[in-house]
Amino acid sequence: METIEDIILDHDRRGISLLREHLPINFCGEAAEILSKNSGTVFIVTGFYILAAEATETDGPPGAVVIGEALSKLDYKVVYISDLYTTPLIRSVVGNAAEIIDFPILSNEESNKFANDLLKKYQPSVVVGIERCGFTDEYKFRNMHGKDISEYNAKTDYLFTNHQNTVAVGDGGNEVGMGNCDQIIANNPKILIEKPCITKVNELIVASTSNWGGYGLIAALSEKKNINLLPSIQREVEILDGFVEAGAVDGVSQKRISNVDGFSKEQNSAILQRLHDYLQSIGI
Repeated sequence: METIEDIILDHDRRGISLLREHLPINFCGEAAEILSKNSGTVFIVTGFYILAAEATETDGPPGAVVIGEALSKLDYKVVYISDLYTTPLIRSVVGNAAEIIDFPILSNEESNKFANDLLKKYQPSVVVGIERCGFTDEYKFRNMHGKDISEYNAKTDYLFTNHQNTVAVGDGGNEVGMGNCDQIIANNPKILIEKPCITKVNELIVASTSNWGGYGLIAALSEKKNINLLPSIQREVEILDGFVEAGAVDGVSQKRISNVDGFSKEQNSAILQRLHDYLQSIGI
């Protein structure tokens, strides 16, 4: 029987499966365990700026909303965090009832203070990142082409480095959490990227797209809680279309279409359906 990890790493176009053997065999389950054991307030950090399109991409924020809605069903308090390029889009999709924090683009020192102030105020039990660009060893932010996007990316890494319970999802090597495998990534620049993110987390999820990794996290949490917390296919499509209507772009084509990293709406839904089928096969 295929596992959650098998499903979310299917159709791997970037070579991120290279990291699988360096992670726990059930890495989604390990990440879900942190969420399962630590109820309360959860920070969900997302948003990746596409330079060529001058807009945020469709990978990350939809997965963040899927995670947030699942946690809300378990009575966790969810706080979404991003910067000015993504927070309005999240607001458009989830509505005014959700708590959304705009993390300003500041210096390292100011960002560290802002992060610590948030952590002190909200006392989150877990900080989750999904498709969030993270520091390279130069303390810059670089996209998949190696271009510096630091002026468009808030330094949310400090939310992770200053917290003890952290989970992150990535698909390319430059996202928060990839510090767990940064040497492996750096040693294989032709497969992934030359300048990986150095920010570490307790548990890293890798997937062919980060949204799928978010779905995998929730499938694993569903298994632990013995209740299907995944969204319906209809809700998944609604979330994705909502972000596109609000201005998000497909990261590959840089167009405002409901694709994610070049994968069509139907391909995305097929992955989610396989996760539903997996849960059904184990009686959930």
